[in-house]
Amino acid sequence: MTSDQQDERPGVMSERRVTIVGAMLAGLGPASLSLFTPAMPEIVHAFGTTEEAVKMTLGLYFAGFALTQLVCGPLSDGYGRKPVALAFLGIYLLGSLGALVAPSIEVLILSRLLQGAGAAVGLSLSRAIVRDLFAHEQSARILNLITLILALAPAIAPTVGGLVMQVAGWHAIFSIMFVMGVASLVTVRFALVETVERDPNRVRPKFVIETYGKLLSSGYFLFSSLVIAGTLGAYYTQATVLPFILMDRLGLTPAQFGLAMLFQSASFISGALVMRSLMPRYGAYRLVPVGLAVSSGGAAAMAMFLGLYEPTFVSVMLPMAMFVFGNAFVMPAMSVATVAAFPDNAGAAASLSGFLQMGSGLLGTVAAGILGDAILGMSVVVPLMALGAVLAWLAWRKLPEPALAHAVVAKAAPR
Repeated sequence: MTSDQQDERPGVMSERRVTIVGAMLAGLGPASLSLFTPAMPEIVHAFGTTEEAVKMTLGLYFAGFALTQLVCGPLSDGYGRKPVALAFLGIYLLGSLGALVAPSIEVLILSRLLQGAGAAVGLSLSRAIVRDLFAHEQSARILNLITLILALAPAIAPTVGGLVMQVAGWHAIFSIMFVMGVASLVTVRFALVETVERDPNRVRPKFVIETYGKLLSSGYFLFSSLVIAGTLGAYYTQATVLPFILMDRLGLTPAQFGLAMLFQSASFISGALVMRSLMPRYGAYRLVPVGLAVSSGGAAAMAMFLGLYEPTFVSVMLPMAMFVFGNAFVMPAMSVATVAAFPDNAGAAASLSGFLQMGSGLLGTVAAGILGDAILGMSVVVPLMALGAVLAWLAWRKLPEPALAHAVVAKAAPR
C-alpha cells in the first residue's frame, strides 16, 4: 500500500498529511504578520496617526499570539486538537473581518489582537500533532519539512502584500488574510484526523498549573524553548523594524520592500534545504551548533555594520540573511526537544514553548521601540537575542536527554 493510499484510510495520518496540515496551521500566524508589514507606513497616513500607534498593531498581535498559546494547548489536550483548532480559526476570521472594515486605528489594533489570538493555535497544535504521532529524528524530519513549507508563506507574503497594497490599497491585504483563514479552517475540517483522546481533566485549572510548573522545572524543556525564543524572537523583532528601515530610511516602495524580503526568505529556505540534506548523515541535534555559529556571525555583522556605518541595502539584508540561514538549522531539533519528554501533555508543552517564543518577539519589539531608532533597535536587540540563544543552548547541551524523547508512538502511517 502506498503512502497516498494510506492517507485515505480513516483514522490514519501519514507524514505527508501531517506535514501539509501542520504547515497550513503553523504558517497562518507568520504569514499574517509578514503580509501586513508593507502597509505599516501607509496606515500611519491613512488614519492620521503615529508610527508608535501602528506598531501597536504588531505589539498586540504578538501579545494575543503569545498569551493565547497558554490556553489553546491545554484545551487541545483535553478536548482534542481538531475542535480547538476550528474554534480558534473562527476567532482569527473574526479579527480579519474587523481589520478589513476598521474605521479607526483603535479598532484595527483590537482586530489584530483577535487575529493573533486566533492564529496562536497553529504554532502550538502543529508541533503537538507531530509529537502525538511521531518521535525523535522522524519528528525532526517532519518539522524540518514543515519549516521549509512554512518559510514559503513569509517569503511570498511581503511581496504579495506590497503589490496588492500598491494596486488595491491596504484594505485588500486583510481580504487576503480572511481567505487564508477560510482555507485553513477547511483544511483542518476535512484533512485533520483527531490525534489525541479527549480527557477534560487535563483542562482543570489545577492540572494546567501543575503541568506548566512541571514544564518550567524541566531544564531540558526550558533551555530548548529559550534557544528558539532567541532565534525566532529575533526574527519577529526585525520584522517590526525592517519596514521603517527599508522604506523610510532607504526609500524603497512597498512593492520593492516585498521583493526585498524574498532575499531573506530565500536564505531561510536554503538553510532548511541544506539542513534536510545533512540530517540523514549527521542527525538534527548535531547540526544545531552549526546553525548557531552561522546565525551568530550574521548577528555580529549586523551589530558592526549598522552600529558603525550608514545603512545600505546590503549592510541591512546580508547579515539578516546569514542570521535566518543559521536559524533553519536550529529550529527542527529544538522544536522536537520542547515536546519530546511530555507525550501526555504535548499541547501544553508546545503552547508554553510558543508563549516563550512569541513573548520573546514581543519583548524584542518593545525594546526596539524604547530605543526609538529602528536601525539602533535592529543593531542592538537582534544580536543580544542571538547571544541569548547561544547561552541557552550551552546550558541545554549539558543536560541528559529524557528517555521518553526516544519513545516511538505508533499511531502514524509509514512513510
